Amino acid sequence: MKIFMTGGTGNIGQYVTLALLERGHEIVLLTRTPDRVPAFNSLPGVTVVQGNMMQLDVVESALQGCHAVIHIALGWGNDPVNMLMNDTRISAFLMDAAERAGVKQFIYTSSTAAMGNLRSGMDETALCFPEDLYGATKASTEMYLMGFNRYYGSQGRQSNDVGMRRNVIRPGYTYSNPAFEDGASQSDPRFLDIAKAILKNEPLTFDAFNGTQFLSAREIAQLYVKLVESDLNREIFLALGSTFTGWGTIAQIAKDMTPGCTSEITIRPCEGEPSCYNVSKMERVFGLRFEGDEDLRAHIAWNLERARKLLEGEKLHNTNHEWSAE
Repeated sequence: MKIFMTGGTGNIGQYVTLALLERGHEIVLLTRTPDRVPAFNSLPGVTVVQGNMMQLDVVESALQGCHAVIHIALGWGNDPVNMLMNDTRISAFLMDAAERAGVKQFIYTSSTAAMGNLRSGMDETALCFPEDLYGATKASTEMYLMGFNRYYGSQGRQSNDVGMRRNVIRPGYTYSNPAFEDGASQSDPRFLDIAKAILKNEPLTFDAFNGTQFLSAREIAQLYVKLVESDLNREIFLALGSTFTGWGTIAQIAKDMTPGCTSEITIRPCEGEPSCYNVSKMERVFGLRFEGDEDLRAHIAWNLERARKLLEGEKLHNTNHEWSAE
């Protein structure tokens, strides 16, 4: 299958690209910065197209001959109009261009932010009550995608039906180590802050329910592969780890990895149970359930190494991969 991808050099996208290549798919990778992950320029099965999502002619041309679209890239704006123009408008264009190009499967990367504040046990059927512009943008783009079932011939008159299958993945907290040397990553600053404190033997205090359902980019890539190879249509999948992990637990793991560390870690107790998303649909439909311990430990170790280098005054490679209209 020939798959057009946006955001393929970013936090999640690097691992989705690698997972799809392992399955024998061909990737057309749209990126603003082809040298951001140099390895992709020489990987068999990858065609790198330089451009950004606002270059609509470049996007439309690159879609030709593709069987599927995986849209991961994020457009950004600091106000309602720019968020609409830079993300939802571009996504709507991509949907339309993909349908016109004969694409059979479209996967949109949304976010749990589309649903708003976590209500314990909420799943894909929960109503969306976004709390900020980012969540509102994700929710509105989802609605465009789900409502794109047919065209209109004139006002109020339906025309051609849409043949493209359209599905949504809603990641929660997704972290990653770079998939390649000098690659991109997304790591909550708290990982690095904890690592620095551990290396300096400083005390750390956390609330017991201060944490989340961590999921690695390597793990979430498995969901993208399963979904793009499926015949499902108009489905939404939450993508988070199956278990809650507190930041206090992460600090304790970091301490255990650091011989001689004398940091005192205090976890303040809380009544009841932590609020969690219900991610059983992934397991029910695709047999995917992510505990995340191995990848989480690797991410903690990666941050400890980065913290050591920073404390020694070494300049580190910038792993952030942020959206820009340039």
